Amino acid sequence: MSFASDLMNISITIAFVVVALAQALSMVRLVIGPTTGDRILALDTMVINAIGLIVLLGMSQGVEIYFEVTLIIAMLGFVSTVALARFVLRGDVIE
Repeated sequence: MSFASDLMNISITIAFVVVALAQALSMVRLVIGPTTGDRILALDTMVINAIGLIVLLGMSQGVEIYFEVTLIIAMLGFVSTVALARFVLRGDVIE
């Protein structure tokens, strides 16, 4: 292994730890968030952190299918966040 490969592995490991910590802090906000808006934002942040973890997993394993999975999760996360926010504001999702 070369120095660049070792440095890349260390960087990915540090990124895993940082994004996992951000995911844990988002879970804390989800549990103790005083308002519904805080909880919705925490869920959206958790989706973004999950996408980051999946991308890092794909980078560490060298598998490209994870990147396509993240696109699907991003679309589902966006739609679910909008639907939940509409439900909280109006009481129904579909008019």
